[in-house]
Amino acid sequence: MAETNYVLGVDVGNTVIKAVLFDTKGHQVAQCALDGKSSLPEPGHVERDLSELWENGCRAIREVISSSGVDPSRILGIGCAGHGNGLYLLDKEMRPLKGIQSLDSRACDIATELDHENGAALQARCLQRPWPSQTPTLLAWVKRHEAALYARIGAVLFCKDYINFCLTDRLTNDISDLSGAGLLAMPESVLDEALLSLYHLEDALSFFPDRVESAEITGRVSAKAAQATGLAEGTPVIGGFFDVVSSALGSGIIHAGEASVVAGTWSINQVFADKPVISDDVFMVTVFGKDRYVNIESSATSAANLEWYVHRMRGDHGNQAFERCNQEVGKVVPRADDPFFHPFIFGSRLGAEFRGGFYGLAGWHGEGHMLRALFEGVCFEHRRHIEVLENAGLSVSRAVMSGGGSRSPHWPQMMADVLEIPLTVAEARETGALGAAIGVTVAVGHYPSYEDAVQAMTRVARDFRPEAKRFEHFRRRYAIYAALTDQMRNFWNALKN
Repeated sequence: MAETNYVLGVDVGNTVIKAVLFDTKGHQVAQCALDGKSSLPEPGHVERDLSELWENGCRAIREVISSSGVDPSRILGIGCAGHGNGLYLLDKEMRPLKGIQSLDSRACDIATELDHENGAALQARCLQRPWPSQTPTLLAWVKRHEAALYARIGAVLFCKDYINFCLTDRLTNDISDLSGAGLLAMPESVLDEALLSLYHLEDALSFFPDRVESAEITGRVSAKAAQATGLAEGTPVIGGFFDVVSSALGSGIIHAGEASVVAGTWSINQVFADKPVISDDVFMVTVFGKDRYVNIESSATSAANLEWYVHRMRGDHGNQAFERCNQEVGKVVPRADDPFFHPFIFGSRLGAEFRGGFYGLAGWHGEGHMLRALFEGVCFEHRRHIEVLENAGLSVSRAVMSGGGSRSPHWPQMMADVLEIPLTVAEARETGALGAAIGVTVAVGHYPSYEDAVQAMTRVARDFRPEAKRFEHFRRRYAIYAALTDQMRNFWNALKN
């Protein structure tokens, strides 16, 4: 009887790093997730220790191998996915220099300046305008405000690239992260001095390592990394993915016209296509292979708000904390005068000055009403993003929902009702890691194409049909929510100033 082979997916988020082992049919064999520590050295600054990131990655991989009992030599390869943008720097000796996460907002003013000066030119060239936690915008901030640090830079990486480097000793940037950061001229996928000059970074081209395909073997596990992780030396490692792409793949999305809604740290709303959409309103377009584009509307306005509530307001952690929140939401019978919530704890794509807030609270409201308002506010921001994609000419008639929010017994149905489209939830809970593992199977030739791999390795777990009787309720509340957003702008600007 033939021995079973496996693939390892590593998902590097803003808060958690996960190592997940799958068989080649996409069934999860073992998983380990470890919380990382973010530091907030100044208001708007969100950073992480790169050494801790690698240590947590090693621990997670070791635990997965140990708990699974799998012979590491049966692991066909490793694929990493990671949160896009942010800024991960190594010095000229390739040692950790600084890690800035994609929740950071220090570069608000520079983003505004760049957008005013070169936003239209950048949109035409890379299909993206500057924004605060975008990689080149953060790099421009470092150049202006931390010149001594800028002079020490040896390499600019994305978070998953740092894990790849630690595994293989090879520096790479994959095309999905580069394009998702506005660092590739589209559709030719070229990074050059002319593009960087629009960010005033014409001297930074040498900071960027080799550009690679997402599902390309770019290195192999070194002896040192094998000792640290328990992996077999020489195991292939692929270029990896911007996590929004891998989450879509892991949830079963691959064909042009299919849509993915990711309720994770960020609100990700994306439609696959064989060519990029050209629209000044669409947030970004990323590419992960020949004629494989993902048109994306996103912002840090999704389940990160629930994490904030659980961690900061309740001082709680772990799955049970989120289960308690879902129980409170389930106790609430929706009413027209329920409170509202703006999910702008980490700003908004409409303006970095946006702030979160609860509105319309009354004496008879309890925690369940506040949590339901939070869930609903997140859904409303997803709806706003979907409307932008539809206005750009992309049809969204159904979608697959993934991310932490998809595990809730209430959030997917609320999302279907707010978006007024059918939603499915994938069987895989760790869709980001599975998507990276799918890339491995394509890279090593286990499956001949993404289409074959996605078909073989993903399955639907739950279907959610929109309830027409709730449409009017949510339409009315969405209109009030949008009007409230406009009315709060003067307040947020005054707070900023």
